[in-house]
Amino acid sequence: MGEFVRLEISDGIGTIRLDRPPMNALNAEVQEGLRAAAAGATAAPDVAAVVVYGGEQVFAAGADIKEMAGMSYADMAARAGALSSAFDAVARIPKPVVAAVTGYALGGGCELALACDWRVVAEDAKLGQPEIKLGVIPGAGGTQRLARLVGSARAKDLIFSGRMVDAAEAERIGLADRVVPPGQVYEQAVALVRPYVGGPAQALRAAKLAVDGGLDRDLAAGLAWESQLFAGLFATEDKREGMAAFIEKRKPSFTGR
Repeated sequence: MGEFVRLEISDGIGTIRLDRPPMNALNAEVQEGLRAAAAGATAAPDVAAVVVYGGEQVFAAGADIKEMAGMSYADMAARAGALSSAFDAVARIPKPVVAAVTGYALGGGCELALACDWRVVAEDAKLGQPEIKLGVIPGAGGTQRLARLVGSARAKDLIFSGRMVDAAEAERIGLADRVVPPGQVYEQAVALVRPYVGGPAQALRAAKLAVDGGLDRDLAAGLAWESQLFAGLFATEDKREGMAAFIEKRKPSFTGR
């Protein structure tokens, strides 16, 4: 996965760990490391849920501006798709994924957090999309995922102004799901996804596909998509076990199959 990103697995939870001091700047090598880590977490049968974490000091303070400053339109036109798809690889992990946000999640760092299902944020963290101050716009999902999460008006406020928001405002507008003391961010992120370890993996995958895929469809198409995923789960062992356990008044023992 490269020098700056690694996948650590413990007790059913995979941690995608960014480690490029001092600010976890998201250069091309980090982006490709994220893609590889997402693929690893997706494929690993012993990973039931994922935490994306930048360490105790900072989540990710944005793209590597020194790397980008000398790039031309042609250069970025050739790279932009890979940049976006690296973050999309995280969004498409078919398991519950939570961002554990400490310090700063700015620019690409905020976009990485947006690619997760939830965000656990330190009380002293700052989040934002400051790209406008560099004469550009978010290019790894920020204009799309932020608007879907907090609404178009709030997304435009953050993107047009480039301002940072603190944890309290992030929670108020729906950008943060939990705000916790800085020293508890990773622990609380793990606690949020731990209940999914040993859960019905195929049903969780289908639920994520249904919600995320439905956002890109009109209601009728979304309902049809949900029906297909719902019916498909009747071919799984976990469906048989879950319903048998309900009838027999016992706790189910899911296998993820």
